[in-house]
Amino acid sequence: MGAHRTDRWQTLSFTSEALRGNPLGDPHVRPLHVYVPVDDARRYPSVYVIQGMTGMADAWFNVEPWTASFPDRISALAPDAVVVLVDAFTAVGGSQFLDSPGTGNYHTYLCDEIVPYVDANFPTVPEARHRGIQGKSSGGYGAMITPFLRPDLFGGLATHAGDALFEVCYARDFAPSARALRDRYDGSFDKFWEDFRSGRAPFASADDALLVNIYAMAAAYSANDDGSIDLPFDVETGETIPEVWERWLHWDPVMRARTPEGAEVLRNMHAIWIDSGRSDEYHLDLGAVAFHREVAAAGVPDDRVHFELFEGTHARLTWRYPLSVDFLAGLLSITL
Repeated sequence: MGAHRTDRWQTLSFTSEALRGNPLGDPHVRPLHVYVPVDDARRYPSVYVIQGMTGMADAWFNVEPWTASFPDRISALAPDAVVVLVDAFTAVGGSQFLDSPGTGNYHTYLCDEIVPYVDANFPTVPEARHRGIQGKSSGGYGAMITPFLRPDLFGGLATHAGDALFEVCYARDFAPSARALRDRYDGSFDKFWEDFRSGRAPFASADDALLVNIYAMAAAYSANDDGSIDLPFDVETGETIPEVWERWLHWDPVMRARTPEGAEVLRNMHAIWIDSGRSDEYHLDLGAVAFHREVAAAGVPDDRVHFELFEGTHARLTWRYPLSVDFLAGLLSITL
């Protein structure tokens, strides 16, 4: 694995056995970007940053006029933490950071490959008490669900407008998806993907974002062992299919938090950041409120939790990320 250094960032090429031979044929060699504090003789907490739907780790370095990139913001913040940018892009836009026969083993890749590699090669404290995970949207979802699945690895999370309360953020898209499939693709997702990958501009159609998202969620939440995808709605009527929808709800962070096991995981967390724009187009502000309620109901002390609804939408939230990195780095460094 080679590396080159830019400022305090190192860019590496990581070879994943968990992603080798994945069902979508996506690369098993991925970029990995790691920020290391100046004094690398010390040991630090670590924060893993995972991207939103259709995001790629290299894209964090993109620049826009009058706007600092995420790595530049982290360099300016200079946190006392190792910050890791993980790539989990897929041919359907994302993985929700789960293991699924529809996309591949992205949970295993993150937890059993990336985390041990970072601990072995960078100045981290290799304990859950000093390890956090952060993301926005689908990345915010991953930041919520991953500690439930691996509380032995993560002791802090930060979710910015993360996918939660599925009946609010996803179910509203079933009828529009059914209509879009009917009117343009004869009710077939195969025909949609054939058109989407035909060489035309991605997201040129008003229906593209809707259909990519709903299919990617089904590939994460309701794929079968043979890799086929069950949709949670009838493609002719948009009606919910209860048995498939229950498979989706199994992965809802709010539903997971309401179980005794989920509440115990939350109680043991050392840092939880939850925020969203009040005008989030996908109503993820409501999911943030619901998840925060469960955090409070679990009895997590107030000094470990930051909850905020701010004036904003789902877009242009990069300025929020350093706030939660700083929050996680502070609480996860205690007792070092």
